[in-house]
Amino acid sequence: SGGRMWLIRAWINGEIEPSERFKQILFSCVTCRNCVEACALPKIKDKLVDIFIAARQDLVDQGNIPPAVRDYLKAMTVNGNPFKMPQEQRGAWAQGLGIERYENQEYLFYAGDVGSYDELGMKMARSTARLLLSAGISFGILAEEEMSDGNDVRAVGEKGLADYLAQTNVEACKSRGVKKIITLSPHGYNAFRNEYPAFGGQFEVYHYTQILNSLLKDRLNTGRYEKKVTYHDPCYLGRWNQEYFAPRRLLGSIAGLRLVEMDRTMNNALCCGGGGGNFFTDILGTGPDLSSRARVREALDTGAEIIAVACPQCYKMLDDAVKDEGVQDNIRVADIASILLEAATKSGPV
Repeated sequence: SGGRMWLIRAWINGEIEPSERFKQILFSCVTCRNCVEACALPKIKDKLVDIFIAARQDLVDQGNIPPAVRDYLKAMTVNGNPFKMPQEQRGAWAQGLGIERYENQEYLFYAGDVGSYDELGMKMARSTARLLLSAGISFGILAEEEMSDGNDVRAVGEKGLADYLAQTNVEACKSRGVKKIITLSPHGYNAFRNEYPAFGGQFEVYHYTQILNSLLKDRLNTGRYEKKVTYHDPCYLGRWNQEYFAPRRLLGSIAGLRLVEMDRTMNNALCCGGGGGNFFTDILGTGPDLSSRARVREALDTGAEIIAVACPQCYKMLDDAVKDEGVQDNIRVADIASILLEAATKSGPV
C-alpha cells in the first residue's frame, strides 16, 4: 500500500504517466483494508482505501483503465451483472424452494450477483434460504427485480454507475415497504449498510450469519458434525464491518465440530483476493503466490478438513485455490449455512 501511495502522489504531481503497469498496480488492490489495520500513521490510515478508490475513479472518468476492468464495467452496464446473464434469471436459484416474492414479509432476502448466477453462490443462497425457511423466518425475494448492489462497481472506481445502482435498489425497497434486509454476501451487506443511507436507504441490514446467530437459542437445530473446521474471515464482514463473532458462534454451536484458527485471523486475516472487483477482473492472474492459494496452505497447516466461508466470493476463490493447490483430497470449502444444514440433516429433519 505504501508503494501505491508513492505512485499515486507521483502521478498527481505529473512525475509519471499512468502506464499499463501503473494501472495494473492500482486496480489490483483488493480493498481488503489490511493496510488500514497495519498502518502506523493514524491521520492517514482510515483514508488509505478511499484514496486508492478515488485514484481509480479518476482513471475510470478518463477512460484510461485496464481491458479487464473495462470488460467488467461494460458487462455491468449492458447486462446489470458481471456474468452477462439475463436479468430474468436472477431468481432462478430459488426454484423449487417455495420462496415467495417480497410482499410485506418481515425481511427481504437479497441474494446479489454471485448468489444469483455463480454455481457455488447459488448453492450458498439455497442453503441459507432453506435454513431461514426451516426456522420460520418471514422473508421474500425480489427475483428479477433485484439489482446488483454496486459495492464492487464503487470499489473499482465507477462512481456514477454505483450511485445509480444504489438509488435504484433504495427506490425498489422503499416502494415495497422493505424495512429489514438479510444479505447473502458481505459485499451487499456493506453497500446496504454503509453506502445506501446517503441515498435515503435507512434499512435494518443483517448479514445472514447474524440472523442465524440470533436464532440459535430456540429456532435453529444445529445438530452434530464430527469435523475439524477453520473459518476464513471475509474482508467486507470483518475488517469493513467488524463482524467476527456471529460466524464463529454458529460453528461453535455445532456438537462435535472442532473450530481451529489459522495463524492470520479476524482483523489480521488474509484476503481471498476477490475484493475490489478482482473476483470479476482477475487482474491478479494465476500462480502459487496468489493470496487465495496462500490462504489454503494456511488452512491446511491447522489440520482442518473444511474451510468454512461466509461470503460467496470467498467460496469461489478458495474452492478454485484448493483445486490449483491439488489438495481436494485433504480439504474442502463449505459455506456456514451448508455446514449447519449438513449437521442438522445428519441428526434429524431440518
